[in-house]
Amino acid sequence: MSETRLSGVPVSPGRASGPVVAVAEPAGAPESGPAPSDPQAEAARIAPAARVVAERLEALAGQASGDAATILLTSAAMAGDPALISEAERLVAAEGRPAERAVYEAANGFAKALAAAGGYMAERVRDIEDIRDRVIAELRGVAPPGVPDLAGPSVLVARDLAPADTAGLDPARVLALVTEEGGPTSHTAILARSLGIPAVVAVRGVLALEADALLVDGDTGVVEVVAADAPVVAATREGASEWNGIGATADDHRVKVLGNVGSPADARAAADAGAEGVGLFRTEFCYLDAPAEPPVGEQRAAYAAVLAPFAGKPVIVRTLDAGADKPLAFLSPAAEPNPALGVRGLRVAFDRPDVLDRQLEAIAGAAADSGAEVSVMAPMVATAEEAAWFAERVRAAGIARAGVMIEVPAAALAAEEILAAVDFVSVGTNDLAQYTFAADRQLGAVAGLNDPWQPALLRLIAMIGAAAKASGKPAGVCGEAAADPLLARVLTGLGMTSLSMNASAIRAVGAGLATATLADCEAAARAALKAATPAQARAAARG
Repeated sequence: MSETRLSGVPVSPGRASGPVVAVAEPAGAPESGPAPSDPQAEAARIAPAARVVAERLEALAGQASGDAATILLTSAAMAGDPALISEAERLVAAEGRPAERAVYEAANGFAKALAAAGGYMAERVRDIEDIRDRVIAELRGVAPPGVPDLAGPSVLVARDLAPADTAGLDPARVLALVTEEGGPTSHTAILARSLGIPAVVAVRGVLALEADALLVDGDTGVVEVVAADAPVVAATREGASEWNGIGATADDHRVKVLGNVGSPADARAAADAGAEGVGLFRTEFCYLDAPAEPPVGEQRAAYAAVLAPFAGKPVIVRTLDAGADKPLAFLSPAAEPNPALGVRGLRVAFDRPDVLDRQLEAIAGAAADSGAEVSVMAPMVATAEEAAWFAERVRAAGIARAGVMIEVPAAALAAEEILAAVDFVSVGTNDLAQYTFAADRQLGAVAGLNDPWQPALLRLIAMIGAAAKASGKPAGVCGEAAADPLLARVLTGLGMTSLSMNASAIRAVGAGLATATLADCEAAARAALKAATPAQARAAARG
């Protein structure tokens, strides 16, 4: 490939071109010394600086909506986290660190713990690093890192974009996004789609590319240098507002379009976007900051708040996805050499079934309180025996429908036997890709392997779809793959009966399905399955 043309992972469709604006990277690590002459006064600088950062992010959230507002409010909460502030203050008082260095070390400690957790928790590492850099800038009295003021429509190029940066982007001025790092499940990907901005991530070498202007193709992942005086071209955005709110193909083959949620704010956003229900309710939010297991009553109230916007509609609740890779104090996890392959998800419940039973009791109560049609599924299931064990406990708790997530290749291979034990399955494409390709989904260097268009991943999903059809039971997708309107058609053609995604993608996916017949979807799926690469699979499905 020539030096004027690079490729990465396309994460938001459309083509655009224009002048390049590089996003400045944060300053390096602060010095460890000299020790402050007045540690008490030095430590007292930290909380006010963090408060200023939190207030700025809250103000930005007030001007945003949907996913952007949620992400900004989450970042604001991180900035004001008492645990982060107190640890930084301790490092000043006990270790003699300057305030900037203390914030740097405290935040890095939190980030390291999240990275070790993997999965959804590891996706928060970039949030912590962004808050760290903003608080340090405030302590130094300099402008915070991030996207500069844009004089006109521009293509933004960065190593990676912090969630707060992405959430504050103005689609009228940002033509496209290109990052050297990041992956298909990053905030950059999610929010670029919601804003209708073409985006390509994991473009190795783009920061070293000498270019005044770039053409960015968010459909193919190609980034190409163009002449500085080339015309500025903004992406043409397809309107998704014409969707009638019913998930179906053009010939009325039903495919439910659902939301992925993890908090009351997420649930409201999904409902406002027109979700027909919830395909993935992550319950971890109830446990993350808890020093002890939350009582059943507390869990019940927390779950009911998320279920409330979906009274009378289907909601699939995922039981606690925690363990050694997402350490929770009350579970007393043992150290493991490879936590991602250790005791996590349902495997925790084998040792602590009481924790699962109490959660199921709370979920059943929340279902009764909210009026939602609740089903429950377990994460990290590998065998039919595990699926049957879980289903038995769910039904004993008075919950009618039990299912499991298919995130492990072994579960995909045993889909027929697993479906005999449960009422439905849901494919977690993010983890299924990660485990299939032995590629950490947070690592930019292997982001291409986590591309949801990888033919090997699609072939596993095809096996699951065939098993579901043979059993007469539903199979859905709740990974980020479902948020791509073109891939949603392929997944429908592979036999998926529901698609669940972040709120920002719901209308686009619903509208896209309505333009194709089931035969179109099946033809696109057959074409993609025959491809040798993700790029060829995309092109084949589009053709």
